Amino acid sequence: MYLNTKLLSPEYMRIHISLIPDEIKEEYNVHEYVDENGFVYVEITGAIYGLSQSGYLANEDLKKNLAQFGYAPAKRTPGLWLHKTRKISFTLVVDDFGVKYIDKTDALHLINALETHYPLKIDWTGSKYIGIDLDWDYEKRTVKLSMKDYVKKALQQFMHETAPKHFDGPTKYTAPEYGKKIQYERTDTSPPLNKQGIKRIQEVCGKFLYTARAVDNTMLHALNELCIAATKGTKQTGEALEYFLNYCASNQSAEIIFRASEMILTIDSDAAYQVAPKSRSRAAGYHFFGNKDGKLFNGPIFILAKIIKNVMASAAEAETGGLYMNAQEAIPERTTAEELGHIQPPTPLRTDNSTADGIMNKTVKQKQSKAMDMRFYWLQDRVEQGQFKIYWAPGKYNLADYFTKLHPPSHHRKVRPIYLYIEENSPTTLQGCVEILTNSGRDYPTGARHK
Repeated sequence: MYLNTKLLSPEYMRIHISLIPDEIKEEYNVHEYVDENGFVYVEITGAIYGLSQSGYLANEDLKKNLAQFGYAPAKRTPGLWLHKTRKISFTLVVDDFGVKYIDKTDALHLINALETHYPLKIDWTGSKYIGIDLDWDYEKRTVKLSMKDYVKKALQQFMHETAPKHFDGPTKYTAPEYGKKIQYERTDTSPPLNKQGIKRIQEVCGKFLYTARAVDNTMLHALNELCIAATKGTKQTGEALEYFLNYCASNQSAEIIFRASEMILTIDSDAAYQVAPKSRSRAAGYHFFGNKDGKLFNGPIFILAKIIKNVMASAAEAETGGLYMNAQEAIPERTTAEELGHIQPPTPLRTDNSTADGIMNKTVKQKQSKAMDMRFYWLQDRVEQGQFKIYWAPGKYNLADYFTKLHPPSHHRKVRPIYLYIEENSPTTLQGCVEILTNSGRDYPTGARHK
């Protein structure tokens, strides 16, 4: 797509002869064009990789070329394209098309439209898209997502030696000191890393962030902490990085599964109060598409695992901040679903904090809550507009809890079938998730609501 786009006006570039491969020199007799300083001057008339305007011009060309066949970008979702009359849509990432169609003649129509301007490679099995391996089962109406050998190659790139023992969690767990009246924050007093050590942390985070967002969401909590600590990394940060790489080496074949559903966006929201350095709190969310009856469990389309930037004044404020952040992420998700034809009812947004639930639904009277009014009123307005339905449920029902805290290895082992697909062990219903969480050894509240 890029290379078949013409520039509006030529660009010029010079290349030193030492940078040109020998086979290119021979095929095009490049030595005839070398100046006294060893440079070859080139006129560029078409888009090439690395040229800043190439992406924009290629996209504008595609719009113009496909408009005559009835295709146009969706109004509010970047990268999503729709047809005026046909039941076909596709997402476009650079030059990689992922096409959704019902009638094969519609798919052939799109292919014919593209072939009038661009050379194509077509994979009718849809087995790979933007680096993600897709395993379709049309009888069971499921698709499994994985990234085969991605982690293995990444570990080879960073020359990481596999540890002799198996690592169940991505972060080292430190058990709380029970019985102490005051739990003091643990401070990092280890020496700072050199530039090479900091660069290694940044490279590892950049490499694994894609597979964590696409498939292995169990990495997100650890990556979030490593990314925050990267610029001021210490010896302790370096040890946390090696622990994370050991976890990756022990768990290289992650998969998630999506099951056919009624495409109703559902969200679990959670927050952990003052668990991060500088008294920050952590917010998390588990976003998936389910059914109207709320029973179907599905793989996540998005996982929120972030530190709340502002210091929260209470656990209720942290939970409210988590609801606010999840709701903001949900707005474009709802929009995209509706542009694809899946009309959304008020999005169920579950919290395990009854105070946050009460304020959002106006069943609790606000008094000393000025500091968080913006988050309250924005979300209250959205509830009244019918975009969200916020409700309380015990912590054992909350799938977002996993991403807010450091857990012992035993907990990671037991809940892994929820967050990653493990054949014969992964639950298909939310009740199945509850049973795993209940038996995981965590102390979840099951009786009165806790504020």
